[in-house]
Amino acid sequence: MKLFSLSLFLISFSLFSQNGDKTCEILSKINILIQQEHYSPKPVDDSLSVYVFDTFMDQLDANRNLFTQIEYQKLAQHRLQLDNYIVQKNCSFMNDFVSAYQLALKRKKKILDKIQKEAFDYNTNDTVKFSKKNFPFDLAEKDLERVWKKRLRYDILEEISKLSTNLDSLNIHFEKLEKSTKTKVFDTNLCKVSSLLSSKKEIEEDLKNSFLNIFCTYFDPHTNYFSPDAKSSFMSGLSTSNLSLGLNITFNEKEEIIVDEIVPGGPAAKSEKFEKEDVILKVSNKKGEEYLVSCASIEKIGELIYSDSNAEIELTIQKKNGNIQAVLLKKEVMKTNANSVFSYIVEKETRIGYINIPSFYSDFDGSTVQGCADDVAKEIVKLQKDNIKGLVIDLQNNGGGSMEEAIKLAGMFIDSGPISVLVNSKKKQDIIKDVNRGSAYNGPIIVLINGNSASASEFYSAAMQDYNRAIIIGSKSLGKASMQTIIPLDEKKQQDFVKLTVEKFYRVTGESDQIKGIIPDISLPVLFDSITTREVSFKTALQQDTISTKAKFNPLANPNFEKIVALSNLRVKKSELFNEINIANTEINALYLHLKKPIRLTFKDVFNDFHEIDTLWEKVKKIAERESSCSILNNSEDIQKIQFDTFQQDINTYRIKNLKKNPYLEEAVAILKDYTTVNK
Repeated sequence: MKLFSLSLFLISFSLFSQNGDKTCEILSKINILIQQEHYSPKPVDDSLSVYVFDTFMDQLDANRNLFTQIEYQKLAQHRLQLDNYIVQKNCSFMNDFVSAYQLALKRKKKILDKIQKEAFDYNTNDTVKFSKKNFPFDLAEKDLERVWKKRLRYDILEEISKLSTNLDSLNIHFEKLEKSTKTKVFDTNLCKVSSLLSSKKEIEEDLKNSFLNIFCTYFDPHTNYFSPDAKSSFMSGLSTSNLSLGLNITFNEKEEIIVDEIVPGGPAAKSEKFEKEDVILKVSNKKGEEYLVSCASIEKIGELIYSDSNAEIELTIQKKNGNIQAVLLKKEVMKTNANSVFSYIVEKETRIGYINIPSFYSDFDGSTVQGCADDVAKEIVKLQKDNIKGLVIDLQNNGGGSMEEAIKLAGMFIDSGPISVLVNSKKKQDIIKDVNRGSAYNGPIIVLINGNSASASEFYSAAMQDYNRAIIIGSKSLGKASMQTIIPLDEKKQQDFVKLTVEKFYRVTGESDQIKGIIPDISLPVLFDSITTREVSFKTALQQDTISTKAKFNPLANPNFEKIVALSNLRVKKSELFNEINIANTEINALYLHLKKPIRLTFKDVFNDFHEIDTLWEKVKKIAERESSCSILNNSEDIQKIQFDTFQQDINTYRIKNLKKNPYLEEAVAILKDYTTVNK
């Protein structure tokens, strides 16, 4: 899936002249809350001012093609003053940003309107440069037209390059393709800039939200400002009972949003109006908010589609035959798919239980007592009836969730003792203990993690590792060892919220996995691992440290651990698949981690640059499609449950297909077999 985001900085001059007092009031409340409750509050000083200013400008003009050097310098007078303005509760400074941004947008539209009518020359020696660091704000106003011509020529050539891998064929039809593609590229750019300039209410709200959120992230990357809709979207991702359209969406090669999957039994499936690869053109809700996909930010589209506050959504779609139709969908609770724990039996010379935990979900509304831990317990009971000889718990891509659920889950596999140490802003230690004696499962356990395993996943993995209760395999986790809570700024109004970092969690040894992450006992090659974004990449991440703790724990004996690790390492070294992953990663690193050379703005050069990844991508797809020799089976209870349920049968087929392609599961099964063999 190709993911990207667009800036939410939409600006109107009237915002801070009319609503500045309100914005400053919210900002003041956020600051007071952070200073009182944040785990590690920072003073509102020049460092904050520089961070907020630089981040704000980066997001306003990420590509450095809106503001001139003179305009930037005028705005930069505020770079060391924002802290003073905040303390003084004076938001009038924003008028300068607003007017400058609006002027830049209007100028951009004027330039686009002008150069749209001009013929482009694709045989010059012009080049475009790419950088991992932001370029300086060094453009003169006279340079802007030239810069935009270069940017749009590149976009046009890249769009044409996407149409085929055959350069000769594209060259034959280049004139015709250039004309249609140029129209599309300009229409999209003009639509976006016109959209930014036209919607006053939305502009004002988005600017406020963005600025407030940047202020919050100075204290750490996981402290965020939430509007009610944003809070609803966030919470729905941690619940099994969120509303859904029953549609999975992705991007095609043209960067259009398309229907990727229609979930059986969901609202979209019931409408009988959707097909795979339908293009979503427009999204609207009952409030009258309407967004063209080609114009709006992905955040806005996602908010309408996924937020529980938008219970009815109208999607305008284009079918493969070109027909366009609008479909009204009412979201429904779909409690069986994305966020639910599920299990299988994996067979290869031995019978192993497999449990997938996609997130540490919980019932935040309090309508039931069931959460992730209870669901895992039920799956274990089912698997044990089928006489499993070991258990694999899959936390790959599990971004965390409810810490309470992680605590309960860790306690299910530890007889008794401390699980973790929580430290609050007052540096008070709270030793979290497993209060329930006994274990839900006493056999050998493997825990699978990767670079996207975070927070509650790391909390649980650390406890299992410290007690020698499981062997952790995969790649280093994200490195987020902090806890957040969502707090309203006003208990009565419930309109503005802050997700606030209030505690750090430490291992029972006193070590913190913050930034460092969970280091697997057995490291396995993972595609794209070195370019996976981890906590260490965030400028404002909390630092790693170690505390002295009174937590006393008794780890289990770890018989023949070194021998088991050695056997796995030898097997991985000889594995054709893992060697292919290592080779692919070497090529991926060379492509993504090294600076690109400037590219000439000719069709051949842009085409070759765009398709440079094709061979590598084919290798990656081949690796991803490789099936293991393991058999994936339903447990006896689930076989009976899904027998007459076509919806569950479809979900089951989908999951088994994916598990057959999971090389880490196959290695986990092999490790558990080694464990049994060497400990006979």
